[in-house]
Amino acid sequence: MKKADVVELFTRLRELDPHPTTELDYTTPFELLVAVVLSAQATDVGVNKATKKLYPVANTPQAILDLGEDKLKQYISSIGLYNSKAKNVIALCRMLVEQYHGEVPRTREALEALPGVGRKTANVVLNTAFGHPTIAVDTHIFRVANRTGLAPGKDVRAVEDKLEKVVPAEFKQDAHHWLILHGRYVCKARKPDCPQCVIRDLCRYKDKTVAA
Repeated sequence: MKKADVVELFTRLRELDPHPTTELDYTTPFELLVAVVLSAQATDVGVNKATKKLYPVANTPQAILDLGEDKLKQYISSIGLYNSKAKNVIALCRMLVEQYHGEVPRTREALEALPGVGRKTANVVLNTAFGHPTIAVDTHIFRVANRTGLAPGKDVRAVEDKLEKVVPAEFKQDAHHWLILHGRYVCKARKPDCPQCVIRDLCRYKDKTVAA
């Protein structure tokens, strides 16, 4: 995609939603971190339902440690893979308490060293909680980047690296939120809603859908 088209793409997405953010509910960096860990292979809606009950009871590393793994499972049992996620959350809480005085670290290396935290989760926390211009590539962004021709790549890291190069600095802070929301609600996996897409004329996707 040409540089001018990339600028136009993000300009249009910004006009639609000037202040995009995650759809996960949170009030602190720690709440966001736990929500993102829980969101792997789960919906934001499902995670929000669980944390709405959990966070009023325990929303700090020490409070969740005091809750214990078995009780934590009761709060998140509606989320997929809740057994392994509960184990990871307890382990990362212990590490935060023992190594970081209960605070969420602000570097990628420290975040990725936490149990259950990979590059995507670290990028989300760095961007959304701490204001770093990182781009977290999930399945939605991977699809949109490849379909549109914005940043094609064979895997999520390749797409992330390409986006880092092609996304202009003025859009970097909000880029991954715009692309996630676009993938979630317009450029959907099974049938993209091309007739309602504000960037359809810029998109390189060959199999665009038409209005019924």
